[in-house]
Amino acid sequence: MAGAAAASAAAAAVASGISARPVAPRPSPSRARAPRSVVRAAISVEKGEKAYTVEKSEEIFNAAKELMPGGVNSPVRAFKSVGGQPIVFDSVKGSRMWDVDGNEYIDYVGSWGPAIIGHADDTVNAALIETLKKGTSFGAPCVLENVLAEMGQKPAWERSALCVHSLGERRFSSLKVVTMAMQIPSLLKAGSGVATLGLPDSPGVPKGATSETLTAPYNDVEAVKKLFEENKGQIAAVFLEPVVGNAGFIPPQPGFLNALRDLTKQDGALLVFDEVMTGFRLAYGGAQEYFGITPDVSTLGKIIGGGLPVGAYGGRKDIMEMVAPAGPMYQAGTLSGNPLAMTAGIHTLKRLMEPGTYDYLDKITGDLVRGVLDAGAKTGHEMCGGHIRGMFGFFFTAGPVNNFGDAKKSDTAKFGRFYRGMLEEGVYLAPSQFEAGFTSLAHTSQDIEKTVEAAAKVLRRI
Repeated sequence: MAGAAAASAAAAAVASGISARPVAPRPSPSRARAPRSVVRAAISVEKGEKAYTVEKSEEIFNAAKELMPGGVNSPVRAFKSVGGQPIVFDSVKGSRMWDVDGNEYIDYVGSWGPAIIGHADDTVNAALIETLKKGTSFGAPCVLENVLAEMGQKPAWERSALCVHSLGERRFSSLKVVTMAMQIPSLLKAGSGVATLGLPDSPGVPKGATSETLTAPYNDVEAVKKLFEENKGQIAAVFLEPVVGNAGFIPPQPGFLNALRDLTKQDGALLVFDEVMTGFRLAYGGAQEYFGITPDVSTLGKIIGGGLPVGAYGGRKDIMEMVAPAGPMYQAGTLSGNPLAMTAGIHTLKRLMEPGTYDYLDKITGDLVRGVLDAGAKTGHEMCGGHIRGMFGFFFTAGPVNNFGDAKKSDTAKFGRFYRGMLEEGVYLAPSQFEAGFTSLAHTSQDIEKTVEAAAKVLRRI
C-alpha cells in the first residue's frame, strides 16, 4: 500500500511540473506574470476564463494520506476546520504563493509567521547560497551564532540560548529552566489549549506531566488572582502568549499584562512570555517592547530563523546560568545553531531594523482589517477583529472577543464558507477561525485592495 501511494505521489508530482524543470525567477507582484512552464500555462487560472480547480492538489493529498497520519505534517494543514481538502503548494515569492494546479494566491499565513519580510527574499536567498557553500551543519560552534544571539536580544534578556532547533524543544527547555530555578512544580497557564482542533491538551501526555499545571482564562485578572491566593507560594511561573495567536488574534485588555507582572512579583513567581508569534512582529523587541512589560523569561521562534527552523529563549542571568554547560539543566540539539538558520535569521532581522518597518506593517494591516470588517457590516454579517502591527484576526461573531471562550461563539461554519470562497478569489488565509493572520513587508496596497474586494464579493455570496 505504501509503495503504491509513493508511486502515486511521485506521478502526481511529475504531472504538476514539480520536477519537470527549474522555476524561473518570478517578477514582482505589481507586474504581469509570464507563464512559468508549459504545464502551468495550460492550467493557469485567469478569473473569468477558467474555473478554479485543485485537481492536482487532491491527487497529491490522497496519496499523502496513505503515507502520513492525516496526510499532513502539521494538523491545521488538513483543513478539518474549514472543510474541503488542503492546497498543495509549489512555490512562493514576496506576498504570493502558487499551488501545483497553477493557482496564484495573496498569502496571509506567511509560513505561520516567519515570512515577515516576504517569501524567498532575494537578499536572504543570496546569503543562504553563500553560506551553503561552506556546509549545511557543523555540529560545532560557528560565529554566526554570536551574531544572531546579539541581534536577537530582548529587553529582559541578560543571557540567551539559540541552541534549540524546534519550537517544541524551545518551549520545553524554557519550562525546565523555570521549574529548576524556582524549585516549585506548579505552573499557571493563562490562555487556550489546542484551539484549532478543539483539544484541551494532547492525548498521550502522562497525567503527571500536566497535573500541576493550573489554567486561567486569558484577560481574566480575577481568575489569576484567585489561583495565586489558593496556591500561595506554590506557583513557579505564569506562562502565556502576551497576544494570543493560537485561538485567533486576541490582544490583552488594558492593564492585564501589568497585573500579571505585579502578581508574579508579589508571590515570587516568574513571568514567562511565549513570543513565538509576537517576537519581532509587534516591534523589534516584541510584545515586551510594545507593551513595556519585562518578563523574567521569554521564548522566540519563527521570525528569528527567517524561515528556517530556529527556537530561542532567554532571560535573567541567574536563571539562564542554569542551562548546560554553565549549569545542570541539560539540553542539546544536533542541528542547533546551524549556519543556514543563523544566516536566514541574521538577514531577516537586518531588514526589520530599517526605519519605518513597523509603521508600514501597521498601516497595511490596519487597512486590511478595517476593509474586511467594513465589508462584513455592509453585507449584514456579525464580525469583529483587530490588529497590532503585522498580526491580525477577525471572528464571525459580534464580539468582543477577549478569550477563547468568547472566540468559541464564532460561526465556524460561516468562516469555513468564507475561507473556501476566498481561496477561489485567490486569497490564502489561515485555515481555521482560531488562528491569527500575518502580513509582511512584501504586501502592497494593491494586495490589500484586492483582498478587501475579494472579501466583499465572498461575503455578499455567503
